[in-house]
Amino acid sequence: MCSKYTVARMLERDDFSNRYKEGKPIGIHEFMYPLMQGYDSVAIQADIELGGTDQKFNLLVGRDIQREYNQEPQVIITLPLLEGTDGVEKMSKSLNNYIGINESPQEMYGKVMSVPDNLMVRYFELVTDVSLDEINKIKIGLESNDLHPRDMKKRLAREIVKLYHRQSAAIIAEEEFEKVFKNKLYPEKIKELILKKDDLKDGR
Repeated sequence: MCSKYTVARMLERDDFSNRYKEGKPIGIHEFMYPLMQGYDSVAIQADIELGGTDQKFNLLVGRDIQREYNQEPQVIITLPLLEGTDGVEKMSKSLNNYIGINESPQEMYGKVMSVPDNLMVRYFELVTDVSLDEINKIKIGLESNDLHPRDMKKRLAREIVKLYHRQSAAIIAEEEFEKVFKNKLYPEKIKELILKKDDLKDGR
């Protein structure tokens, strides 16, 4: 398979090209990843492949590899990456900055409320069913200070929770969040932790 792609083509990738120009090392194994991903498209005879914008080069390699195996090149569709709750890195479970679609309404709501204000509109665009016209109004309202960021973030949290649970669950999650973080009351459910005497040191 390695004979079906050239080093020159690999160096078209921005990351490889920049490192090569700067004299920084590029491991041979790094060339294997796009080739192996490309061969996946051959193995399943893919006609369409979906991926993040960071995968565009690898998806295009898949098209080239398919041609080498006399297959019709797949259509590629790329989607923008979503920053995680830290507001910096892309959302990833390994970075612990993610919102899981199978999490409880309360946990999901709370995580959305921790998203930086400057990412609210992006979250509305990428992960809700709110219309683009409505999102544009929200954007204008936030920029003009006619809308309060906290109110819009609460709406964002409700919109996301109701997608994976239901509207009533979103309302309950919001009430619980307000109770704990605004009114400083105890939550309905508190995780219990049982400690054995041997776990304590000097009585603590």
